[in-house]
Amino acid sequence: MTIKHNPFLIAGAALSATAALLHLGCIVFGPSWYRFVGAGEEFAQMVAAGHWYPAALTSAIAAILLVWSLYALSGAGLIRRLPFTRFVLCAITSVYLLRAVAFVPLMAYFPGNSMPFWLTSSAICLLFGVVHLIGLRQVWPKL
Repeated sequence: MTIKHNPFLIAGAALSATAALLHLGCIVFGPSWYRFVGAGEEFAQMVAAGHWYPAALTSAIAAILLVWSLYALSGAGLIRRLPFTRFVLCAITSVYLLRAVAFVPLMAYFPGNSMPFWLTSSAICLLFGVVHLIGLRQVWPKL
């Protein structure tokens, strides 16, 4: 009997893990990376000043993305079924898609982020969300 793993959820796991690594890279490589990804000059200056907040927030985001990667691998059938896999994959997919389309209202809460940051990160979130959505639809009956 051959076990078929879902390629879209495997890709979704890889995308989330890559995003987590990029966030960790910001912590390791400092203000220039924060500036490169468009996190805003104020944020980069906080990093340069040694403030704890940017690293804490970035670490939390990286941890969440790594957990999301594990859930995608679980849904894909590569690792054991994690608790509430169906619900969590729906939530992950929804967050990615909502973040992709709701960036305009979010801009008011993060005025230091550049427009290229908003457009690029929204396009990336849309891609991630669509990949997860396709994979989720394909494995839905098995979850």
